[in-house]
Amino acid sequence: MPAREAPTDLTGRALAEPAASADLARLDEVRVRWLGKKGVLTEQLKSLGALPVAERPAAGARINEAKVAVQTAIDARRAELEAGEIKQKLTAGRIDVTLPGRGEEPGGLHPVTRARLRIEQLFRDVGFTVAQGPEIEDDFHNFTALNHPPDHPARALHDTFYIEKGDAPDGALLRTHTSPVQIRSLRAAGGRLPLAVIAPGRVYRVDSDATHTPMFHQVEGLLVDTDVSFANLKSILHGFMEAFFERDLAMRLRPSYFPFVEPGAEVDITCVECGGKGCRLCKHTGWIEVLGCGMVHPNVLRSCEVDPEHYSGYAFGMGIDRLAMLRYGVNDLRLFFESDLRFLRQFRGG
Repeated sequence: MPAREAPTDLTGRALAEPAASADLARLDEVRVRWLGKKGVLTEQLKSLGALPVAERPAAGARINEAKVAVQTAIDARRAELEAGEIKQKLTAGRIDVTLPGRGEEPGGLHPVTRARLRIEQLFRDVGFTVAQGPEIEDDFHNFTALNHPPDHPARALHDTFYIEKGDAPDGALLRTHTSPVQIRSLRAAGGRLPLAVIAPGRVYRVDSDATHTPMFHQVEGLLVDTDVSFANLKSILHGFMEAFFERDLAMRLRPSYFPFVEPGAEVDITCVECGGKGCRLCKHTGWIEVLGCGMVHPNVLRSCEVDPEHYSGYAFGMGIDRLAMLRYGVNDLRLFFESDLRFLRQFRGG
């Protein structure tokens, strides 16, 4: 802008632009154009040197007055625009307090929690107590005391989450079952027997598909006393299954190997979906596998300083998630952990 243009003319044009700015971005462009390092009024000040010495003070004063007036106009317009933005945001987020309330929906227990509480109550009714233990375990309680030899596949890194690298005997790990709680309970008893406990809780294994997740829930039971027999074990499990599913069920035991029991067995019950007629759930056999069990191995009793010549016991373990799937007709275990309210709302009533 030529220096000879009258400052009053420049001021008039400059003051019109802030008022015409529709937003803060446009207003900032006006500020830069008039007051920036290369702005019109700034250049006017730089050109004072071309004026006669006698005219410079008055011209400089007029230009400075113009700069102050323009800055004042810009500040005022900025305050207006910012207030407008705040008002717009408040209006957009406004709540009409005269509208009827949406109410509060009743909450409900997770289906796995429902199954766990039901299991606990049924075993309490027949004399068992509920025991808890740490989820971060050591090798002794998770493996050694349960008669797992050093080369047992369950110790492998591809099955177990180790907290420390390697599989050192004292290495920390995420428990792969709740059997360590049985060991802790039996050792804590200090020979004060009989003992009857169940140990529900979270366990961890390297596995993930429609019927397995890296974290899942188990409940394991242990009873140690004199003259405990396999018949006692079968009776308690049969009664529990019929009570849990609230129907008459046939049950069979198939010989199986577990390091911590001898003899051991897998337990099958009548398919709860088809009643034994054969369906997709039971693979058309009429039976579904629900748990593993057996008589406590003498080595396990010895590791807990219990004389296997005088005492005997039985142990069993089952997946709470699997029992919940069977009870509620869920076909994918992962649904329990996806936090989908459309799925979970189905279980609020019971």
